[in-house]
Amino acid sequence: MKDIARMALQNGMILAEDITGHDNQVIFPKGTQVDEQVIAKLARHSIMVVRIMEKIDFATTHFEKVRISEGFLRFQNAYNICFEEFKKRMEMLVNDQVSIDPVFLLNIHHSISSVVPSSTLLLDYLYNMVPGEDTLTYAHFLNSALIAGVLADWMSLSPAEKGILILSAFYYDVGKLKLPNELLWKPERLTFDEYKLIRTHTELGYDIVKDMRLDRHIISSILMHHERCDGSGYPNRLKKEEIDVYAKFIAIIDAYEAMTSPRTYRQSLTPLQVIDRFEKEGYNKYDEFLLRAILKRIADTQIGLMVKLNDDSIWEIFVINPAALSRPILKQDNKEFLDLSTRPDLHIVSIH
Repeated sequence: MKDIARMALQNGMILAEDITGHDNQVIFPKGTQVDEQVIAKLARHSIMVVRIMEKIDFATTHFEKVRISEGFLRFQNAYNICFEEFKKRMEMLVNDQVSIDPVFLLNIHHSISSVVPSSTLLLDYLYNMVPGEDTLTYAHFLNSALIAGVLADWMSLSPAEKGILILSAFYYDVGKLKLPNELLWKPERLTFDEYKLIRTHTELGYDIVKDMRLDRHIISSILMHHERCDGSGYPNRLKKEEIDVYAKFIAIIDAYEAMTSPRTYRQSLTPLQVIDRFEKEGYNKYDEFLLRAILKRIADTQIGLMVKLNDDSIWEIFVINPAALSRPILKQDNKEFLDLSTRPDLHIVSIH
């Protein structure tokens, strides 16, 4: 809502609150659509300023409000400006072996993240970005780097450690640029041979940067980000301490970014749906300490949001269950509470 002078009113605007006269009688009720007659009557009653509704006031869900907010539009503008230059540098890296100055990449990160006042908003903004199909891979890199900055702050990394993690996120999937785009983003299930080819991207990426002057953690992240702590990953089936700690971070970032980004074959998963996927997959694949801490912070960002359940009921997220982060305790206005961890028949389908 915003206040606007009567002289600036335009036909079609909607009054955001009741307009009353000197006798406190309602002249026009909230929701009245402005036209010439309305403006004329306001003038007769010497009403100089009224409050009208803005686009955001008509939004019904959390993410609709995010998408039309001024903050998101500023973020989107900064993101799009930086994206083209970043894409150009990555193409030069892969095609011409032209190294990228780390300062350039960190400046890209700062130019985008600095326009967002909080880490929670940054994750919400990324959730609402919809890249073109021909730029999905580059958006994946850039989004991962922005997520890396958030996680670095959450985990209280030093500025130097944060920089290495952000750079690792910019680089880790660079090998995918050596693979066909239609294979990377194929909506149908991959064949055995296609999946085998996709798995080569870690080694392809390593080959691109192995002779460049990059921090060893960045190079390790490229090669190891699909290794898993239980030994089920690739390319070398490494376990736990054999995996670089930055690669462990990147493994979580990679999975989170993939699940929260839209694909041609599915909608983005909500943050609590992402947590549910991680919990079902188990803590043995990822570094348990890192994953539990990160998922708890993600879950905490959802407190206070309204959610819709599969029975169409609407609730507020009230408390996060420490033992079941994706199954919070919910509250309704009538002070009724619902513990989702005790109701396997119910689940959150959307942020309302």
